[in-house]
Amino acid sequence: MRTRYAAPLKALGVTAAVGAACVGYAAGYEVRSFRLRRVEVPVLPPGAKPMRVLQVSDIHMVNGQRKKQIWLRGLAALRPDLVINTGDNLSDPEAVPQTLDALGPLLDFPGAYVFGSNDYYGPQPKSPTRYLTAMLSGNHGMNNADGSARRGIKGAIHNPWTELRDGFDAAGWLDLTNRRGALKVNDLELELTGLDDPHIRRDRYAAVAGGPSPDADVSFGVVHAPYLRVLDAFAADDYPLILAGHTHGGQLCVPFYGALVTNCDIDRKRVKGLSTHAAGGRRSFLHVSAGCGTNRYTPVRFACPPEATLLTLRPRARA
Repeated sequence: MRTRYAAPLKALGVTAAVGAACVGYAAGYEVRSFRLRRVEVPVLPPGAKPMRVLQVSDIHMVNGQRKKQIWLRGLAALRPDLVINTGDNLSDPEAVPQTLDALGPLLDFPGAYVFGSNDYYGPQPKSPTRYLTAMLSGNHGMNNADGSARRGIKGAIHNPWTELRDGFDAAGWLDLTNRRGALKVNDLELELTGLDDPHIRRDRYAAVAGGPSPDADVSFGVVHAPYLRVLDAFAADDYPLILAGHTHGGQLCVPFYGALVTNCDIDRKRVKGLSTHAAGGRRSFLHVSAGCGTNRYTPVRFACPPEATLLTLRPRARA
């Protein structure tokens, strides 16, 4: 009996130990291993001075997350020309003060924001397997093909998102909730066009359609969740750059393979980082932030560290 079962039992023990080590690493180290991604994007007019844009996304603040708060405050040392917040700041209805405090030094810089579903609604315990189910079914958030999820969110915890909005507005950040906005940055006329969160079908592209204004030196689109219908609209309208978040970069990734899920209908290869998107015979740069937080009920990351991104916008090549 010992000879027959010793090897399988030993293998099971090794597997369990490796699994426990991975969970410990994902929950105890990587989820707090904050990084700064740096990318360069050639979208400015020829001869223009480079523009440094800091993108923060998917903070998912929970009371007591001191390391995350300190790291966010420290990003102000980068002295960006512009800050873009692509939503999902909250994962705790009580965390608005701590979120505004953590972002406080960044609020001193010109900025703009859109919200994500977790800014409006508090998280609830759900099985992680629902992300795989959504990937297989193609039904993400309130985007069910049969329309059944469009009737609303039942039993939701409502976050005090208006307090967050008021804090951003008081600092002078532009609210891009299905709106356009304009700023002068580095002597350039910058136009920003934003949408509310497509994950819960709050996007209203018709309200901002028409493409970049002719008097803008550079324009780009801002949205929380990078759904294809939104990316298609921005690209077809000839926006040179689109910024998004939402995906968490897959959050739990497989080394040398990548993300398993994206939590929307974008493909896994573009789940984070800089890529492009084409529609209507035009092509835009797309940057998807992996974000720096997690849902409070799944506080783990694996092979996908939390991040913010410093995008250096540079002049495009002369025609």
